[in-house]
Amino acid sequence: MQSWHNPYVISFDRCVADFHAGRDTPRDFLERCLDVIAKRDKTVQAFVTLNIDAARKAADDSTARYKAGKPLSIVDGCPVAVKDIIATSDMPTQMNSPAFKGWQSGQDAACVAALRKGGAVMIGKTVTTEFAIGYSGPTTNPFDATRTPGGSSSGTAAAVGAGMAPVGLGTQTQASTLRPASYCGAVGFKPSLGQLHMAGVHPLSATADHLGVIGATLGDVWRVASQISLGIGSPGRRFLQDAGEHVPQAKKPRKLIRLYTRGWGEIDKETETQFEAAIGALAATGVEIASRDTEPRIAALENLLMADVDGALDIVAYELRWPFEDYIARFGKQIGERLHGLIKRANEMTPRDYERLLDTRAAMRRLWCETLDGADGYITLASSGPAIKGLEYTGSRTFLVYGSWLGVPAFSLPLLQSQGLPLGVQLIGAPDQDGALAGVANWVMQALNQQ
Repeated sequence: MQSWHNPYVISFDRCVADFHAGRDTPRDFLERCLDVIAKRDKTVQAFVTLNIDAARKAADDSTARYKAGKPLSIVDGCPVAVKDIIATSDMPTQMNSPAFKGWQSGQDAACVAALRKGGAVMIGKTVTTEFAIGYSGPTTNPFDATRTPGGSSSGTAAAVGAGMAPVGLGTQTQASTLRPASYCGAVGFKPSLGQLHMAGVHPLSATADHLGVIGATLGDVWRVASQISLGIGSPGRRFLQDAGEHVPQAKKPRKLIRLYTRGWGEIDKETETQFEAAIGALAATGVEIASRDTEPRIAALENLLMADVDGALDIVAYELRWPFEDYIARFGKQIGERLHGLIKRANEMTPRDYERLLDTRAAMRRLWCETLDGADGYITLASSGPAIKGLEYTGSRTFLVYGSWLGVPAFSLPLLQSQGLPLGVQLIGAPDQDGALAGVANWVMQALNQQ
């Protein structure tokens, strides 16, 4: 197994102790991020907007609080990159759409408000695909500028992978947090549906949109997700399971279920070899690896997943009619072709079609949980190999869509490499068991990094 080690990684989580001890400061940490941005972003093009003066002011305020021994929260002083479909009061939110060029909401999204309340430093807005579902932006992969960074959270993943920021906010409706994290050698976390507050994030699908976090380490991701949860909550939901300063304690899984699904028809030989080596390494530690080859119920689950998952996009199309029907009426061809196509697809559906899709998803969610009973998570790839050539297409969603469709927690862990590029291992869990899955992810990271 060829492990991945990012040479650019910059971690806030690993520096907090130095802030408390006076060996480092949030302002100095921010300046290191800004130095990398100055050196690399002309090529990577991760950011669409920077707010350097405000970031420096926020970092100085944080520095003063640490010197006084009174940091505001577990993210005080943490530079955060914000995907440009997430509203910020002091920067435009443009959605990579000419129809919204220069548009400002005048207020922070709930997640941004929670982070600012905790003293985090909003460093800038990162490139997204159009409305997180349409055409791509100019961002390149930080390890090969001829390849995509993935989408739709393109800029956030590239900024973290390039060492421009320790952590950033993304979103995922189908594959948009975990795929770019895999391509850019970062940790990606897609919480359970509704676990993190979505107000102020431009909507696509109310029952599939997730706020995601991409970071240099599991610790960076967990700090930010925890602060968003504890700092603002989420309507009608309990707080993130085991939210806090530290990642839940590493827990060795007794059993993991290996998922194949149709994505295995898309991967190359080297990718397959690397993943098989990772599975073998886990098995060698005593973890039971179950699969469709060992348990008939897993085979039955996979068959139904593959038969029904295409309905996930139909749900998205039906739910994005507002506001996109209005956008198309007002802005016409300034709205991309894919969105025109999705609206056409939605308008060919009936209310009963939509109800059938919801019923199917509910049944699959129950079967997912029943099959997981007795195991600690599902394991598979986080992308169909390393980042693909070209910038127009951001990669297959095949490995990621299941977790989004069912609203369950998932991590992309930057553990492997293929073709000399990063490749993520995906862990997927049960609804609202985000902390339990994080503990398993913590153990898997440690176990495979020792290989």
